[in-house]
Amino acid sequence: MTYTENVRLALQSIKSNRLRTMLTALIIAIGLSALVGILTTLDAVKKSMTEAFSSMGANSFTIRNRGTGIRIGGSGERPKPFASIRYEDAAALKKQLVAPATVTMSVAASFEATAKYKLEKTNPNLVIRGIDENGLEAQGLDLASGRNISIAEAEQGTNVCILGSEVASSLFKNESPIDKIITAGNHRFKVIGVLVSKGSGMGANTDRSVYIPIYRAKVINSNGNPSYTLTVMVHNNEQMENVIGEATAEFRNIRKIKIKDPNNFEITKSDAVAQTLFENLAFIAIGGVAIGVITLIGASIGLMNIMLVSVTERTREIGIRKAIGATPSVIRKQFLIEAVVICLMGGAMGILFGILLGNAISLMMGGSFIIPWLFIVGGFGLCVMVGVLSGYYPAKKASKLDPVEALRYE
Repeated sequence: MTYTENVRLALQSIKSNRLRTMLTALIIAIGLSALVGILTTLDAVKKSMTEAFSSMGANSFTIRNRGTGIRIGGSGERPKPFASIRYEDAAALKKQLVAPATVTMSVAASFEATAKYKLEKTNPNLVIRGIDENGLEAQGLDLASGRNISIAEAEQGTNVCILGSEVASSLFKNESPIDKIITAGNHRFKVIGVLVSKGSGMGANTDRSVYIPIYRAKVINSNGNPSYTLTVMVHNNEQMENVIGEATAEFRNIRKIKIKDPNNFEITKSDAVAQTLFENLAFIAIGGVAIGVITLIGASIGLMNIMLVSVTERTREIGIRKAIGATPSVIRKQFLIEAVVICLMGGAMGILFGILLGNAISLMMGGSFIIPWLFIVGGFGLCVMVGVLSGYYPAKKASKLDPVEALRYE
């Protein structure tokens, strides 16, 4: 008997027990969808994060008044906040650092702001950010139209702004935003540029942001004690450590830190942040795999139970087939193939649902859509393995039945 005939017989047996088969396949589908869904989500988020860090470049580091705070669950120590980095401190480092690097400064001037133009109004979920002439480059942002903030505008605090794509589309339906006057928060600004859509990432959504000159942000800041962030873009990655050393020494001098005292600011390299995030994602992946494997073990036990019941119910059928010449090998293959077919049915549903679920979560988190071919192939391979392991004992039991006793079975 060929494998094709065995598959045909397996499908006939499945048709005669549709409900039982579908319930078993559903258990397998749930286990596999959990596994594929979690891994797809992590892969999509990792891809999005890699693209985000690549756009900003790895040749940069940031200076803040606290650490990044990237932790898993409740483990690790919370980042210790230091005294805020003042505008004067940030401006002094930008002016005094003589290393082969470009220094840029930024600050959040207002959260949950609203932008208005004529009768159009955005939701109160905008962030007004102050940047200098290098701020867009430091954040990997590109202009869709208009121009960047100039050095003079950044230093003088001119009332100009650059809109995120979502803000621009909300306020300006069928006209160009350039040179129009809008109200952001309680202040009026002239629009000089619109950004290319980038979505959300690392807790910020640039599409729902309004960028203004850094000195203007200092004047209108709603926070009484804002802390500025410095981003240093090194011209040559080989000089990264030297530039970090020079920036640290210069900023300690600006902040008037005594020689014996530790730094009261944090320096974080962009690739170090990415590496930390990827390591954290690996722990989440291990947890996801464990959940999926446990569910699949339960499904395999259920499948083995179903196959044992099937052997008992089809004892006379097995006796008839043996009586007309079917060998133990043929009977064993038939039941093994039946178990594998049930697993593949459940696996197909689980993989499809897992990919859709994983990508849906990824898109909601600002990630991208991916088709995880490796997980698809691995998932089907896992289904075959579960089918063989679950079906082997029932198949062996069926192949050893005595044909005479089987024919007598009622």
